[in-house]
Amino acid sequence: MFLKSPKNGEVINIGKPTTLKKKVAFYTLGCKLNFSETSTIARQVQDEGFERVDFSQYADMYVINTCSVTENADKRFKTIVKQAQKVNPDAFVAAIGCYAQLKPEELVAVDGVDLVLGATEKFNLKEYVNDVFNHPTKIRGGGEVHSCEIQEADFYVGSYAIGDRTRAFLKVQDGCDYKCTYCTIPLARGISRSDTLENVLKNAAEISAQGIKEIVLTGVNIGDYGKGEFGNKKHEHTFLDLVRALDKVDGIQRLRISSIEPNLLKNETIDFVSQSNSFVPHFHIPLQSGSDDILKLMKRRYMSDLYVDRVKRIKETMPHACIGVDVIVGFPGETDEHFLETYYFLNALDISYLHVFTYSERDNTKAASMKNPVPKNIRSKRSKMLRGLSVKKRRAFYESQLGSKRTVLFESENKEGYIHGFTENYVKVKAPWNPELVNTLNQVELTKIDEDGLVRFEFVKKPVEA
Repeated sequence: MFLKSPKNGEVINIGKPTTLKKKVAFYTLGCKLNFSETSTIARQVQDEGFERVDFSQYADMYVINTCSVTENADKRFKTIVKQAQKVNPDAFVAAIGCYAQLKPEELVAVDGVDLVLGATEKFNLKEYVNDVFNHPTKIRGGGEVHSCEIQEADFYVGSYAIGDRTRAFLKVQDGCDYKCTYCTIPLARGISRSDTLENVLKNAAEISAQGIKEIVLTGVNIGDYGKGEFGNKKHEHTFLDLVRALDKVDGIQRLRISSIEPNLLKNETIDFVSQSNSFVPHFHIPLQSGSDDILKLMKRRYMSDLYVDRVKRIKETMPHACIGVDVIVGFPGETDEHFLETYYFLNALDISYLHVFTYSERDNTKAASMKNPVPKNIRSKRSKMLRGLSVKKRRAFYESQLGSKRTVLFESENKEGYIHGFTENYVKVKAPWNPELVNTLNQVELTKIDEDGLVRFEFVKKPVEA
């Protein structure tokens, strides 16, 4: 509390003010979907009167939105908890998200973790924050778990991420009905369900009204959009309906489709994007393996020939399109021959980059008990080979874009004296730091590839108006 001295009028501090806002910090592990949910949950907490601060700063409460796609994401959780404790050893630490749903008892056993909220309860975090700071007797000491049976995660909560970066992540779908043998996401997030088309359009308009120039559509299986839109399994709308409707929203300058299953990426969607006002020529399409034998073991819903067809269709309609690929190496039963089949398959495809995942056993998945596991040193070697192929593919794609005129949206971070941005077809460019470029669209001509693999350019026009 601050009072004026009766002697000289000087303001003096006589103790901590009772009205000082409690500070809450958030850290997100994992995917764009997690980022969209963290942002929405954080806004709800702020609306309750709490102050959001950066995770590196002193906070009264630290919230970690967890991921459990890979073993590394599990391990990172403990590291993040320790980071929070170094800043404030007395802080309250809460874990939410996928790992919190799958392994709540493991998380609550981590030293310093006070609260674990599963798939449904994470959206009630604001109430727990209120209880921690305003009704502390409601939270017992020694760690508390609020999880659920995953069948209870059958309702939809809309989310979008803003303020953390130039682009906004807009959640349109959650959960998955696929039964891929390596994947824990259905166990962590439940059945496939969608936001209503009306609410997606409302959220997109809200994002656009805040001056954000690019929206990335995100979800667990966004090509399945429409299922569960009104609480039932019937598709009231399709993903193509969603894309067409979003393209008409005023003020949106860029729309980007995040990861979409190849069997759900239809010709009609590709053709529409090629003629769209707002959708950019960039697709990220999970492959996981170029071997049909391994795809069958994974219980994927396509074979390699369909994947080839999708890539060809995109390149026929949009020759300059960027295509990213997810691939898993070291799946049980993957022989050297299977891996080389994948390597040569990818090498021959007209793709732009790879996201390489080294297979790791996940509890309660069929793959974890499959025969012929691949030794970890071989998994690592195969991963390294595909990461090397990704570097070559990205460079070849960048080289194909030299001399072309593109539009760049610049990010907000100063990285060692440079500002970075992305073209509509996801070429990453660099320029000397200039704060006036942040969140602006600029027409450029791509001129050369730098030693760090990024592209330099010459301005053609800046900024580009909507």
